[in-house]
Amino acid sequence: MVLAIDIGNTNIVIGCFLEDKILFIERISTNHAATDLEYASMIKTALHINGHSSEELKGAIISSVVPSVTNTVRRAVEKYAKVDVMVVSPGIKTGLSIMVDNPAQLGSDLVVDAVAGINNYPVPQIIIDMGTATTLSVIDKKKNYIGGVITTGMAISADALTSRTSQLPKIAFDSPRNVIGKNTVDCMKNGIMYSTAGAIDGLVERIEEELGEMCTVIATGGLASIVTPLCKKKIILDDELLLKGLMIIYNKNKE
Repeated sequence: MVLAIDIGNTNIVIGCFLEDKILFIERISTNHAATDLEYASMIKTALHINGHSSEELKGAIISSVVPSVTNTVRRAVEKYAKVDVMVVSPGIKTGLSIMVDNPAQLGSDLVVDAVAGINNYPVPQIIIDMGTATTLSVIDKKKNYIGGVITTGMAISADALTSRTSQLPKIAFDSPRNVIGKNTVDCMKNGIMYSTAGAIDGLVERIEEELGEMCTVIATGGLASIVTPLCKKKIILDDELLLKGLMIIYNKNKE
């Protein structure tokens, strides 16, 4: 069994896989102040509540877009599981051809998503990752990563709205019943969620126009499950995409 961890700006995804089967996925909050012991405790808890222990682990792989947390989590895994830890970074074998100005600048989460995408879905494709930021990665019909789009995530939009206004409250995201809200909270929630869905539809349409062909569209990330149903475009929801990518990369490099 292999431990897989993706460190994002807001959440850390923790999961395990055995050969080509994902066993479980959990999320914890990214805490820049947490120590390696604290992260080790969180990892232990995630395994324990899913019926597993450190004795089953044979290896680990980490992808991260938060450099200040990467080494802390790596030490936590080494302390708790006592296994070698692979970190997704430039030079690691992915099987992905990255055709952008500076491939080293591409976030490891986007690389991992794209590796999973080209191995599980038809190309060309657009991969939408909805986390702190909303990103769209574009893979052409030759399985090259040719670029993408980065836009504001829903949580950031909501935080900006409440922090710059005196009477608008903080809101939670859940499925809206209508577009037209009848109270302040619903108006805010509907506005942010439907504007995000509309932006995704518009960006997908413009990307397909630029490519001159239709794409397979895949969505993943913490907020994808509540936004994709609001989109008019056909979008495949895959909550396991990151772990699938980490599993593929680990197996390519485990020797």
